[in-house]
Amino acid sequence: MTDYLFSGLKVIDCATVIAAPVAAMMLGDFGADVIKIEQPGEGDMLRILSGLPGAPNSGVDWFWQMDGRNKRGMTIDLKTPQGKEILHKLVAECDVFITNQPYGVRETLGLTYDELKPFNESMIYASLTAYGEEGPERERKGFDQLAYWARSGLMDLMREQGTRPTQGLAGMGDHPTGVAIYAGIVTALLHRERTGEGGMVHTSLLANGLWSVSGVAQGAMAGGDMEAYREVAKVYPSMFNVYECADHRWLQFNMVRNEELLSLAFAAMDVLHLLTDARFETLELMWENRGAMIEELKPVVRSKTSDDWLAIFDEYKVPVNRIALVEETPKDAQILKNRMAVKPEEPDHPVPLIINHPIKITSVPQVGPKRAPSLGEHNREILQELGYENELIERLVRDGII
Repeated sequence: MTDYLFSGLKVIDCATVIAAPVAAMMLGDFGADVIKIEQPGEGDMLRILSGLPGAPNSGVDWFWQMDGRNKRGMTIDLKTPQGKEILHKLVAECDVFITNQPYGVRETLGLTYDELKPFNESMIYASLTAYGEEGPERERKGFDQLAYWARSGLMDLMREQGTRPTQGLAGMGDHPTGVAIYAGIVTALLHRERTGEGGMVHTSLLANGLWSVSGVAQGAMAGGDMEAYREVAKVYPSMFNVYECADHRWLQFNMVRNEELLSLAFAAMDVLHLLTDARFETLELMWENRGAMIEELKPVVRSKTSDDWLAIFDEYKVPVNRIALVEETPKDAQILKNRMAVKPEEPDHPVPLIINHPIKITSVPQVGPKRAPSLGEHNREILQELGYENELIERLVRDGII
């Protein structure tokens, strides 16, 4: 049996939907024993996301299989004294407790750090909120579309000038936030290893959204001229721009940032004559007349297919790439070779490929993705480990506690 980095680490996933459960999944991917707590009869909304209108419906609960993998499943009615007793026994034995329940729910169910800490002083309690642990929006409900994407200002900036703000994608803010929670937990575990001290880890969707937009937001906080920034951003630089090809695929130009790269790019496109055009003779003029330059380059790029252009730009070592389609990812050699998506371990797994989290360590083996648990699948097994007799377990089932 493989000994993994977090073998023996006990994790309680008392969270819902994506970001916080993703952190628990990542711990499970490195060998932790993760117990997923869900409401009897209902379960985590994550179970049904794959089948909602607007999702790529394959008839399989692929979202649940991706983010719910490598966990054991348990259902507990935490509104009952018996349910709370079970949870307290689990907390007493755990190393990490993860939740993203709104503070009103935590306070009602007794899930706050202050209430659970007496059962286990050395545990790491990981808290995810929408808008932060303090302040007037502390108890506001929010999801990644609201807190990460909209509230941070990221949504406002990620759009063509003059168009409405663009909706984000499902889990777009949740998944990177899950990595942030994981990083906080691992940092706290290292601190505990050195000092024996447990503690509370926390982050928010807003904090992670702000971090994503920090390349602009930090300028605003430094007193930058945002009105001028927005005016300039109405027209992108010609060499930081997207262009359509003959096959209707798009190329992204990026970081063609100096005269040497610029000459290579123009040579690749056979438009060196533009460098002697009075409108573009200097880098300053090229910037001032960037809109005109874009219009000059559009028909040139449209004259060849994206395959043709990729070969040409690779030859000239110009940083240009094709905008991928997600439909291409299952057969993307680069993704598969680097195990960004992997085949599940069980041959009867309902999903042929599972997208991996981005943490890779050559000296730390990772558990292959195993099927996410059915609702309450491991109730009896976990209760028996806690010392519950079969008769009592049957009574808990009859009473709807589990």
